Amino acid sequence: MDKKLLDLLACPVCKGTLRYTKDPEELVCRGDRLAYPVRDGIPVMLVEEARELSLEDLDRIEA
Repeated sequence: MDKKLLDLLACPVCKGTLRYTKDPEELVCRGDRLAYPVRDGIPVMLVEEARELSLEDLDRIEA
């Protein structure tokens, strides 16, 4: 994920910071516990496409 693009993107729900994960390839909002998919290098920033994260998922992702 391009660092410049990541710096420009924000969670569409809370406007918070997103973290990039490689496996699975997603942009994660820890505040809303949502993960937005990245398909073919393109972030899909639609709430209806996001998956809800469990507490286990959040623990796996560095704070």
